Parts: sequence; structure tokens; C-alpha cells
Amino acid sequence: MTHIDAGAGLDPVHPVAPPGTRPAGLTRAEVAERVARGQVNDVPVRSSRSLGEIVRANVFTRFNAIIGVLWVVTLFVAPIQDSLFGFVILANTGIGIVQEWRAKKTLDSLAVIGEARPTVRRDGHAVQVPTSGIVLGDLVEIGPGDKIVVDGVCAEADGLEVDESLLTGEADPVVKHPGERVMSGSFVVAGGGAFQATKVGREAYAAQLAEEASRFTLVHSELRSGISTILKYVTWMMVPAALGLVVTQLVVKSSDFKSSVARTIAGIIPMVPEGLVLLTSVAFAIGVVRLGRQQCLVQELPAIEGLARVDTVCLDKTGTLTEGGMDVTGLKPLDGADEGRVREVLAALGASDPRPNASLQAIIDAYPDGHGGDSRPVSTLPFSSARKYSGAAFEEGDGKVTGWLLGAPDVLLAPDDPALAETGRLNEQGLRVLLLARAARDLDGPDPARGARPVALVVLEQRLRPDAAKTLRYFADQDVQAKVISGDNAVSVGAVAHKLGLSGKAVDARKLPADPADLAKAVDRATVFGRVTPQQKREMVGALQSQGRTVAMTGDGVNDVLALKDADIGVSMGSGSEATRAVAQIVLLNNSFATLPSVVAEGRRVIGNITRVATLFLVKTVYSVLLALLVVCWQVEYPFLPRHLTLLSTLTIGVPAFFLALAPNKERARPHFVRRVMRYSIPGGLLAGVATFVTYLLARHHYTGADALAAETSAATLTLFLISMWVLAIIARPYTWWRVALVAAMGVAFLFVLTVPWLQDFFALRLVGNTMPWAAVGVAVVAAAALELVWRWVDRRFPV
Repeated sequence: MTHIDAGAGLDPVHPVAPPGTRPAGLTRAEVAERVARGQVNDVPVRSSRSLGEIVRANVFTRFNAIIGVLWVVTLFVAPIQDSLFGFVILANTGIGIVQEWRAKKTLDSLAVIGEARPTVRRDGHAVQVPTSGIVLGDLVEIGPGDKIVVDGVCAEADGLEVDESLLTGEADPVVKHPGERVMSGSFVVAGGGAFQATKVGREAYAAQLAEEASRFTLVHSELRSGISTILKYVTWMMVPAALGLVVTQLVVKSSDFKSSVARTIAGIIPMVPEGLVLLTSVAFAIGVVRLGRQQCLVQELPAIEGLARVDTVCLDKTGTLTEGGMDVTGLKPLDGADEGRVREVLAALGASDPRPNASLQAIIDAYPDGHGGDSRPVSTLPFSSARKYSGAAFEEGDGKVTGWLLGAPDVLLAPDDPALAETGRLNEQGLRVLLLARAARDLDGPDPARGARPVALVVLEQRLRPDAAKTLRYFADQDVQAKVISGDNAVSVGAVAHKLGLSGKAVDARKLPADPADLAKAVDRATVFGRVTPQQKREMVGALQSQGRTVAMTGDGVNDVLALKDADIGVSMGSGSEATRAVAQIVLLNNSFATLPSVVAEGRRVIGNITRVATLFLVKTVYSVLLALLVVCWQVEYPFLPRHLTLLSTLTIGVPAFFLALAPNKERARPHFVRRVMRYSIPGGLLAGVATFVTYLLARHHYTGADALAAETSAATLTLFLISMWVLAIIARPYTWWRVALVAAMGVAFLFVLTVPWLQDFFALRLVGNTMPWAAVGVAVVAAAALELVWRWVDRRFPV
């Protein structure tokens, strides 16, 4: 008896059964014993982090540490109103934790719905269990499209072909025989069988790869990396400006110590764009929750952003544009074949496949097992997307063995065969046609289709998704090119695409050039492609990417896995194979292609709005650093207390940014996030800082006496508020009624602070006289006009 090493400290697995027997799998007692010993597939769910990790990620940040220390100092040296910025940070952090926790719960609940449930054999019965329910030694049954979730040894094989390209990079499927090793992370492309689990949990090969983040890459997030880059620059700017400010306020100036500390802190706090990171995470989290309500599982958060940047979407016809099921609408015997015998053969072929695809299932429904006669299967040839046909050999009643093939007519027949003319006519109507042919060679030979004699055409009608045409129109309106890539006959695919409103000639992928540059040109010119092999799908996605396209790929079958993985964004149907759901970043659990526009719209809302409001935050950072440097150079008191900048930040950034970040936005996300934001933020911040300091210097010459500094601060605050409001007014364009109302509400709120006595005292804002307040308004108007001119010049001079 041959035993297989199950690893140190583990029981040896059961021996591979000899041919002709069917292992019963583990018993209930054996499963319980392994669970008790921890020999279970306990790989953690990757969809989200724990509550503790969420809290730590939101609380223990570099900027929170800076602000927290300054807040504690402010609580001891200044009135409570100068400490308001700390309470705002606490509230923001709490909002971030709550929103991410909501998103986590949404993701986890959807992940359970979309989780693969492998079939294991226990006590002689096939049962479905969650992936985490597999134990060491389990006998796992597999078929086309199934993902191999743990490492094991093949115990049964019926034409079993496994694709290991996600692990090894080798594109060709590997034929597996009993006793050979199978690795987690690979998937079945043809045939079926069973394997015995030898490594589970973190010992499995795919789990080790995932932990090392080797071949399973995350979606690139330009937004996330761009914000990190901006924060790095901000940190470098903050350090010298803050040090100079500390020295100036505490050493050079001889003002009151507590007032000097408060003004120093007021200069440092606004340099930190703390709300930008929060707002980004909140926007993503709310996007996940919104999409979750539509049964859309976002397996990697930046995928929302990626789909917003997509300019080309490659669609697999079956399961995306058409519904999964089909109906047999006709049977056309050829060369005088007996229709009754044809029905018997089709029924026998259906009964011989334990895991039929959609086409064969339609044949099974039309010709049930009872029509199969006395035919007994001797051998089978499983369907493969690369072959485009399947087959089986049957022993007839007289002991004679006959082989039959069922598949694509233009693959099984010679180009000049007269049956192809009838096939073409049917394909032009959008019908799918399969050929039943009698094999002239052994099915296990090198080319079983050679010399096959046509017997009958099986006509299938595909069910178009009722929402497919509307979804394709949406992509056309949004300047997103749609390309249909299918393994079916090109004429049939073209007819289906034409019914859905897609124009253009259908191209047979077998005639596409092999050279990558020529392939890229051919794929760019055409819209519909038929007879595409799985490897060609992958190459076509790469060809589009080589032209600078951002490509999304949709699919539900095992033949789509390679292309889904290589695409910028992979989108799988919830009813698709385990393999497609595993490699896709977005899974449409409701199997509705019409959900995609919602995903695109959500991504555009997040990216477009974050790009928009990031300018508000960074204008504040730039003018804060500039004001600190100007104060150091002029050796004067910093013009503001913390309460003033808390008020300005709340009214001109915090509150409006929250509403603007959640507003609808249909504009396609554009690249170069950092450049787009900084080209507005730098000139805006420079103008705001210079204008505010000019008003401050004018006020220092105008006011004298004990309360002069308070009056100077009020004048400078007025100028800075008006310029910040103008920045907000520009960012809020194009105007809608609620955007106008939002900007107006912020202006009215500031007016209340200037006119209500107790608010004047609370925020230490009191405009003295008429000359300086009007001068402050005049400086702000000039700066606002200059800002309009500069930003328009930037648009022309530095287009993105």
C-alpha cells in the first residue's frame, strides 16, 4: 500500500484508490478528530481588517500624533476655544472608524454570499462545505471552473486538465493523473475528478504566495499613492517652517508666553491636511456600502477607483451580454442521418458528462437521459475552451465502440465542407450552432477531430440580457469603448452584438496576427471578436494596455480567468466559476451586467470629488507654510490664534468638502492626480498667504494701543476668509442650486460670527473702525481676481 507524506506531525493521507473504485472519503469521526487537532483550512478572510486594526489605522497616524501633542499643550496654555481643533480631530477620527466598520461589515457579509463552497466526499456522500471547512485528508471533488483551494494529490481523474498559470506562469493546461500533485491557486479547465487534501490553511501553496504578496497583485491606486506623495512633501515643508515659527514666537518676540505658545500652535496646525486622508477613506467606505446595497462585492477597495479610470471594457458574450441558459431550437440531420439515432447520441453525450456546460445542459434538457438507448460510455473527452469541442466513445449493444464529437462546426469541419454554409446562415441570425460528428480516430489520440464525419447540426438560441443594450449605450455615452471577445463563432457573436446596438464587422480571432504590435492595431480597429482562445483573450487585453488603455474585463467562465487577472480591473459574475470569482476585483453577485454603470459612477464620484476637494485642503497647507515663513522673515507675531483657523477651516474646507466629496460626479477620472491638485493648490495658497500678510502688515501700521493685535488679527482673518471662500466658489463649479446654497450658507455663518456679540467674544473677532475692514475686503477682491486669472492661465499653460 502506497502512502503519501502529509507533512511533519500529520497523519498520512489515505492511499490513492485503484481504478474502478470510488473512495468514500473521511468519516464524520475522522473529520471531528482533525478539527479538534486544528488540521483545518483556517486561512483568514482577506476582504477586510479587524475592528482593532481599523481603530489603530485611524487613530495612530503621524499627523494625529503631531496634532494630539499640540492639543494637549493648548489645553494647558489657552482658553478652550483655542482647543477646538482637537475636538474636531476626535470627531473626524470617530467618523472614519464608524464608516470603515460599516464598509467592513458590508464586505464581509457579501464575501460570505459569494464564497466558494467546494464539494467534499464524506461517508460516501458528496456534500458542500465552506472553504474553511476542509480538513486534512478530505476528498475534494472538482470539475470545470472549480478552483483548487488547498494542496493535494489527485485521487480520481476523468480527462482532468488543470491550469496552473496563476502560480507558474505556464499557459498550457496540465493533464493530471491519479497520484500526481495538484496545487492550490490553480483551476480546472476541462474534465473532472477528485483530489485528497495534503496541505491546508497557511501551509497551502496559494496561502503562502498570498502572504508573500508575490503573484497575486493588488490593484494600483493612483489616488492612494498620490496622497502619500503629497503628505511626504507636506512633511518636508512643515519641519523648517514650524521650527522657525517656534523660535520667532518664543524667543525673538517678547509677548506673553501663553499667547506666544497659542499663536505658534496656530501656525503649525493648519499645515497638516489631516482631513484629506479621512475624507478619502470615508468616500471609499461609503462607496463600498452603496455598491453593497446593489449586491456588488468589491474585493479590493481601489478597484472602485480603477473602474472609474477605465476607457475600454472587454466583454465576454456568454453570461455577460447573454444569460447563462440556452434553448435547443432546431436539429438538422446531415447526409441522411437518422434523426432518432441523433437524439439518442445527444442524450448519451449529455448523460456522460457529470458537469455539463451551458450548451450541453440545453441539449440535456431537450434530450433527457431516457433517450440514450443502450449506449454505455467507454471513454470521454471533456470540453475545453482551447479545443472548442468535447466527445465520448460508447459501447453499442453489439460490443462495437463508436466515438462521437460535439463542438464548433468551423473547428471540426474542413473549410470547404458544405455543412459550413448552413452553419453560417444560422450564425447570421445570432443563433449558436454545434456540430455532432462521428469520430474517425481514437479520442485519446493526438488529433481526434481529424477525419470526423458530420452527422447533425444542433441549433441553440441564446437569451439576451434585457439590460445589456442599455448598459452598452451607457458606456458609449461615457466614451468607454466596448469590445466583445468570445469563444463562439464570429458571425454569431457579431449578430448578437448588432442586436445590442454594437456596430462593426466581427473578426475571427484565428486570423489575427501573432506579432504584438500588429495585434494591438487589429484589436484597436475592430469591436467584435469570435473564436478567441483563453490565451488570445489574455494577449488581446495586453495589446490594448500596450496602447495606454485602462482595460476592464468581464466574464464568468473558466476561459476568462487569464484575461481577468491581467486586466486592470477584472469583473466576474456571481454565478461564474470559482476561479473567475477568485481573481476578479469586483464580483456582481446579482449576475446583472446592468450593475456595472453604478460601479463606474461610484468610482467617478469618489475620484472626481476627492481630486476636487483635495485642492481645498492643500491651498490651506500652502498658505499656512507661507505665512509661517513670512512671520519668521518679518519677525512679527503670528497673526492668528488656533480658534480663528479652526473657524476658517470648518467653514471653507471641512463642512463644504464633506458635501462636495459625496456629490454625484460623472466625469471620467483622469490621470496625474498629484499634478492636477498641486497646479491649483500652489498658486492658490501663495496668493491667499501673500494677500493675508499684506492686510496684516497694513493693520499693524494702522492700529495702535493695547488691543491692536486683536484688531490686526480680525482684519487678517477677514481677508483670509474671503479668499478661501472664493477658492471654495471656484471648486464648487459648475453650480447647482445646492452648491450655491452651500457656499452661501458658509458665508452667512461667518457673518453671524462677526455680528453676534457672544460669538465675537468666543472667537475673538471684532472689526474695529471702517478703514481697515474695507481695506481687508479690497485686498481680498484683488487677490480673488488674480486667482481667477492665474488658474485660467494654469489651465492653458499646463494642461493635464
